[in-house]
Formats: sequence, structure tokens, C-alpha cells
Amino acid sequence: MKIEAEWMRGGTSKCWVFESGQFGETETSPDVLLPRLFGSPDHRQIDGVGGATSTTSKAMILQRPVGDDVDVEFTFAQVGIEEAAVDWGSNCGNCSAVVGLYAIEKGWVVPTGDVTRIITRNTNTGQIIIQRVSTPSGALPIVPQAQMPGVPFPGYRVGLGFQDPAGKTTGKLLPTGSASDWITASGTRWTVSMVDAGAPVVIFRAEDLGLDPERYDSWLAGVELQLETLELIRRQAAVRMGLAATTSEAARAVPKVAIVAPPAQSDPDSDFSVMMLSMGKPHPALAITGSIALTLGARTPGTLLDDITGDTLQPTLRLRTPAGVIETWSEERDGSLLVGVDRTARTLATTVIHLPEALGSAVDASLASATQ
Repeated sequence: MKIEAEWMRGGTSKCWVFESGQFGETETSPDVLLPRLFGSPDHRQIDGVGGATSTTSKAMILQRPVGDDVDVEFTFAQVGIEEAAVDWGSNCGNCSAVVGLYAIEKGWVVPTGDVTRIITRNTNTGQIIIQRVSTPSGALPIVPQAQMPGVPFPGYRVGLGFQDPAGKTTGKLLPTGSASDWITASGTRWTVSMVDAGAPVVIFRAEDLGLDPERYDSWLAGVELQLETLELIRRQAAVRMGLAATTSEAARAVPKVAIVAPPAQSDPDSDFSVMMLSMGKPHPALAITGSIALTLGARTPGTLLDDITGDTLQPTLRLRTPAGVIETWSEERDGSLLVGVDRTARTLATTVIHLPEALGSAVDASLASATQ
């Protein structure tokens, strides 16, 4: 079996990009096919194309809708690494940045003017994302030159504007109806804010975890010591937010976890510090869908973020992350609220992925050995 794919970087993530028609040519479900393509279950993903980290074990499935106001529809898949499983429960904002670039490079959308506007829809959440790709003089630059925090090399600039993003997964910006809640775990009662915008996120105060806002560089070690407790709280939050019936049924990818604090006194370039967890581990930069939730959380009275940023709404919000400061922006347009962030994207390779002909039996055998 052979499957054509593009390997692309979007923001601080890498993903394999497929066109949906290819999955219709095989009788194997994407829930079975994708883990085998990526080499899961295996913490190295040695016999597949996965990168063995949460930010590099991702797939995007694209299609061109017929008779619609949307240029491109896309489905995001977070492929398990140590589990032969696919999480379809949320979108990836970083990987979303490849969609507009792919559409231009494949001729699905013709560039117009210095910025080409591409309307995309994420099928996981129903979210409309207006993508703005830099196309000076009506074309992609011959050599991409846009820079962003967390990536050492340039790419093509892609702005992502999430249209009215509140409640796309749970139906409400504040799924529990409260701006802050209590969750008890490991014998301690924790104050959290649960926000759904871009992706569902449960927000903690860094101080409650014993983390010093003035020493952001020390957070990673402190967070890694508390991953088990954070996972217990995250799973309870999944139930409280209506994402799972029981804590054992909570998905790995949502809700995400965000640990926040006021900026250090020595850091005048940010509005607050954040460390996000994705798939149970600290994110090396920031999940962009999570940044959308943080941005709306900061605009919502009574949340832990509102306590930090105050009531003064700014058009941009500066988030200190392990990769540097990331800016998000908010604007009203045509009666809708757009919440967005600028990313870069680049195509890394165009390839054909080879799979064993006896895919079904190979996958069944792998799953059986993994569960023994």
C-alpha cells in the first residue's frame, strides 16, 4: 500500500498532510491506518513516520468542499505514540497554519494581492479560521523570510483568525457556568478556570503549584514533579466540562492544561507567563488553540487570567512561553469576533509512504502484543 503525503511544519509543530480522497481508497479505518503509518504503539515510532513527540505525531486530512463558502475543510488527528490510538477531539492551531499554504501550493486557491485570504473550516470543532497568507505581488515569496519564536529558520507568514471561537467544543465559553471552580486532588483543593475557545483548557495558578513567577526558567523542573497530580485534576476537569462521562474516559489531548502567573518584574515584554501541557507533557512552546482560550479567558471577568491582566482590554496580548513571547490579537469584523495569532509554515517534503500489504493483520498483531 502506498499513500502520498506532504510533510509540513506549521508553527512549532510538524504534521503529515493527506488529501481525504486517499483514505476513501482503502478499506482500513483512519483509526487503524494512522497509528500504523506513524509507527505506533512504540515510544520511538521507529517503524513509521511519527516523530515520537506530541508536537511531531500529528496528521491533517484536507478536502475541498463543493458548493460552500469555505475554501478548504480540514480534520486534525493527534496520533498516539505509546498507544495505537487517534484523538479526534480537538484541533491543532500550529498545524492549522499549513492549510492555507498547502491550498496555495497545490493551486486550490489563487493568490490575490499582497495578502491572500483563505477561509478554512476545522471539522473536529466546526471552527471557521480565516487564514491570511503573505503573498507579496500576488505570489508566495521565492524564499520564505518570516520568523517566529520557537523556530530557528524562516517560513511563510500565515495569520490565523479564529471566528467567534467561544464554546466550539462544549457549547459554552465557560463550560461549568463559572469563571473559577474548585477541584480536589491529592488531598488538596485547587482553584482553576475552565475555558473553551479554540480548545478546552483548564487553567492553574503557578503559585498554587509552588512555582515562582519571578523564576520562569525554573518552572519546567517543578511542573515535571507534579505531572501525576496535574493529570488527575485534568481528568476531573474533563468530566466537569462535559468532555467525558468518567475520568477514565477522558481523552489525552483535551482539555489542555495551562499554568499561568503575572510576568516577572524583569520581563516588561509580556502580559503573563504560561506553561502549557499537551498529551501529559510540558509543551516546548504553546498550543495555539490553547492560546485562543487564554486570550478569551483574559477577557472574561472572574477568571484566573482576568485577575492577572485586569479589566483593560488590549488589541494584543503577549504570552511568555518556553519558546519566547507569542502575541495574540483580537478584532471585531463584520459582526464577528476574530481571535488570532501569526505563525509561519513551510513544506518540508513531498513523499510516498509505504505500508505492508497485509496491513490489517500487522496492525492486529501489534495491538495484541501492546495490550499483553
